[in-house]
Amino acid sequence: MSWNLLRDVLSGVNQYSTIVGRIWLSVMFIFRVLIYVVAAERVWNDEQKEFTCNSRQTGCENVCFDYFFPVSHARLWALQLILVSTPSLLVVLHVGYREHREKKYKKKLYEDKGSIDGGLWWTYFFSLLFKTGVEISFLFIIVWMYNGLTIPRLVKCEVKPCPNVVDCFVGRPTEKTIFLYFMIASSILCIMLNICEMSYLIIKHCRAQCAERSVRKARSSKCGCDSLQRDQARLKALQNGTLRSTMSVQTM
Repeated sequence: MSWNLLRDVLSGVNQYSTIVGRIWLSVMFIFRVLIYVVAAERVWNDEQKEFTCNSRQTGCENVCFDYFFPVSHARLWALQLILVSTPSLLVVLHVGYREHREKKYKKKLYEDKGSIDGGLWWTYFFSLLFKTGVEISFLFIIVWMYNGLTIPRLVKCEVKPCPNVVDCFVGRPTEKTIFLYFMIASSILCIMLNICEMSYLIIKHCRAQCAERSVRKARSSKCGCDSLQRDQARLKALQNGTLRSTMSVQTM
């Protein structure tokens, strides 16, 4: 499987990400994509050939392997990495939409097309929410599908067409368990980074809203003071005019 497209997508998102988002991208490249391509994919390359059972019944090994390992760990991780990385493409598309609008109207509509504010803030936030949901869902799927986080050395199979309870042996269970722990740990780390980034975005958004409200209040209070001063000046002018008219009548 070629990961060049995934690398290009994540590299394009890097310039529009926060500090925590850039850390997440580094973890994705080094501890997940690189480890998967270099090592994990080779470990699970011939897993069915290394799965042997002490029975010569035709089809027994295939049925038992399908029963205990319905989906390969490597293919499940590949699907997880693709689904986790895809929402980042929405951020790039949103920035491209901003650039298209500025070209269409031939004027500057945004202070910074890549700044995370307005609609881009919601796109970025929901992409993080989706990635976190995918990560948590795949953790539950792995635990539910394989009955835990440990690859057993021996499994007992009694699925037809096996004639009786058959002992089946898994190839390289210790190595697979170590890689499984490593991938699970990196997935949990990415979940924590996503939660930290969402918290950072919410706090930053709340601070910006509070600052904007304080500016509006200051402007409204200043306008109120100015209008009050104008009203007082008009009242004084009217009073002075009334006094002058009264004095002129008395002198007459």
